[in-house]
Amino acid sequence: MKLPNLLIILGAIALPFALFAVKKAMSAPLPVGFPAPTTNGKIEVKQYPAYRSGTYTYEGDFNQATSSSFNPLFRHISSNNISMTAPVEARYPASTIDQPIQKGKAKVSFLYNNNSVDPQQVSPDIEVEDHAPMLVVSLGIQGAYGYASYQENVAKLKQWLADHLEYEIAGEPREFLYDSPYTLSPLKRREVQIPIRKRTWVAASRRPKF
Repeated sequence: MKLPNLLIILGAIALPFALFAVKKAMSAPLPVGFPAPTTNGKIEVKQYPAYRSGTYTYEGDFNQATSSSFNPLFRHISSNNISMTAPVEARYPASTIDQPIQKGKAKVSFLYNNNSVDPQQVSPDIEVEDHAPMLVVSLGIQGAYGYASYQENVAKLKQWLADHLEYEIAGEPREFLYDSPYTLSPLKRREVQIPIRKRTWVAASRRPKF
């Protein structure tokens, strides 16, 4: 067998292992008690425990929200010797569920590993937030990051809610970004989520007839 052909074959064999290694090396651990990421294309209801975060409020084009927030958030965890976790959380205005809004305020957060983390050096542009336990409906996505597809994905969750009237919206929609910027785009994992709660009533059309 000619050397070039052999190298091609060896490269084809090695590539999946290399991609897996990059993915594993660039993924940080989840905060304590967090459920595993939702698989690509799946919609599911998930329960999250209470958690704490360092949060940066960004204002401008949503396409730049996470990248513009990275440096102040990284300075925050570095100055306090806080370990990096995944996912990074980006919360958008509730109005983005119904309208194709491209600009406004977004809150981007690095999540602490557990609720006992108590940073001592907090700059004015960072807010330490405590979040209550949360029920969400979540859509798993794999591929390149970017706000461009957010509206399409949140519309899928809105349609799911229209088909599941036992739930109602209970908070701001968010994205969870699980992987490092250095992870290859086809391998990047994220979720679009809407906080929900059980309704106290059931639509008349859904009530059993006696």
